[in-house]
Amino acid sequence: MFTGLVEDIGTLRAATRDLPKSGRRLGVAARLFDEPVRLGDSICIDGVCLTAVSWHPGVAEFDVGPETLSVTTLSTCRPGQRVNLERALRLSDRLGGHLVAGHVDGIGRISRAAARGEAWDVALFVPPPLLRYIVHKGSIAVDGISLTVNQVGAQGFEVSLVPHSQHQTTLSGKGVGDGVNLEVDLIGKYVERLLSGHLPGRDDRGLTLDQLKEHGFAPTE
Repeated sequence: MFTGLVEDIGTLRAATRDLPKSGRRLGVAARLFDEPVRLGDSICIDGVCLTAVSWHPGVAEFDVGPETLSVTTLSTCRPGQRVNLERALRLSDRLGGHLVAGHVDGIGRISRAAARGEAWDVALFVPPPLLRYIVHKGSIAVDGISLTVNQVGAQGFEVSLVPHSQHQTTLSGKGVGDGVNLEVDLIGKYVERLLSGHLPGRDDRGLTLDQLKEHGFAPTE
């Protein structure tokens, strides 16, 4: 598990090579990896939980399977690209962001990015199946960054980065059309799954507010 509080920005190395069955091995250089990384350690890279398979000071390598490549932006990553990094959460740590599993739900696309005072506002298009999990003032992980949802629309949502987040993450350097890894609120997905058994006749489109009201799980006013 992670918190969505980025610890460092790493750089993908040119020593990336293909693996059998369409996988890839990614090398990442970062100051964070000056400290020992044990084989098998989990590291969140742009919101994707990956397992370390090798380490020497300053560089760690990770294997990426075909399933992960098919649902994340790691399929199009390139040498020299900057990525957000976070080590796994310890139970003794403060939970400063929100619970992030590093299991990407889908890829969003930046539709607008602009300054508003010292803040940097970013609007994103979202795959339609994910919209029901995104709520006003809720939490979402964007490229592994824990952010608060400022607005939700028919096709996406908006977030805002304070100056610290602009400097300590890669999101402010991305532009319109760029893809980002999205992980919606983990708790919301579990709540939907648990409640679905109490709603007879529910189809695969997911829960709606009207269904919750009808069966007594939400107030009618």
